[in-house]
Amino acid sequence: MKIDSVCVLGGTGFVGRHVVTRLNNAGKHVRVLTRRRERNRDLLVLPNVEIVEADIHDPATLRHHFAERDAVVNLVGILNEKGFRGEGFRYAHVELARKVLDACKERGVRRLLHMSALGADQGGGSSHYLRTKGEAENHVLTFARPEIAATTFRPSVIFGPEDSLFNRFATLLAIAPVFPVACPRSRFAPVYVGDVAERFAAALEDRESFGQRYNLCGPEVWTMMDLVHYTAELRGYRRLLLPLPDWAARLQATILQFAPGKPFSRDNYLSLQVDSVCPEGPTCPTHVDAIVPDYLAHQDRQARLQGFRREARRRRRATP
Repeated sequence: MKIDSVCVLGGTGFVGRHVVTRLNNAGKHVRVLTRRRERNRDLLVLPNVEIVEADIHDPATLRHHFAERDAVVNLVGILNEKGFRGEGFRYAHVELARKVLDACKERGVRRLLHMSALGADQGGGSSHYLRTKGEAENHVLTFARPEIAATTFRPSVIFGPEDSLFNRFATLLAIAPVFPVACPRSRFAPVYVGDVAERFAAALEDRESFGQRYNLCGPEVWTMMDLVHYTAELRGYRRLLLPLPDWAARLQATILQFAPGKPFSRDNYLSLQVDSVCPEGPTCPTHVDAIVPDYLAHQDRQARLQGFRREARRRRRATP
């Protein structure tokens, strides 16, 4: 299957930017649908990329932008919803997946790549997140055939510059002398965002990937406590890391889900009850140590430099 043109949903997110850049470098003509075109100037400069403002939940809009595209990549996903009953997860995951598949069929799109999640399970998922991810994945693989060759990807937690994993821990550790760690024994196999993007790009024209589900895991298994401790060490923070018992983690989630930005929710807590590791072992090569120290250390140097500049300005103002 020869793929020349691709439409990407979720192409301006953390993973999406890497996927779009990888497709651009491979010479594919990429159309990215987004709500805010001008916020993505880094993608606008790529020679083979077109950024279009569009409502991806409108079926007519999808049909319009899928016309004459060889493939569609759906990377859309949320970790939390505005409410608490799962409607937001169903809207973002299941309903969108159905609309995308229908629009692909109507416009004759032959190839569909879909982002799921490790642990996604329609019937037994512990959280709304995992259940809706599983339902969307099953719908795509069941109903895409025979018109569309579909492939789904199920990554563990994803790391890389601008991630919401190590960067978030670093931000919180900077202001918390005592850091309570919820679900400290939960296990992950962190996978590098560059490896994820490479797997998407490599599968695009690979017939052996048609109809397959791929688990994406890095070469090492980490606990939640490992991840937080590693971040603190890299940034040079001496912090008391307090592993929370299960009842305290549930209480923390219940409280924080009402905080601005919903930093931790009951649904997050329930997702963490399922280990995010691949039963078959590592499937992607890049180690955390090969990537994370560079961008966390860079941020630390930049923070110190900004501190020196602020101090210099303060002293200049104080000089008579």
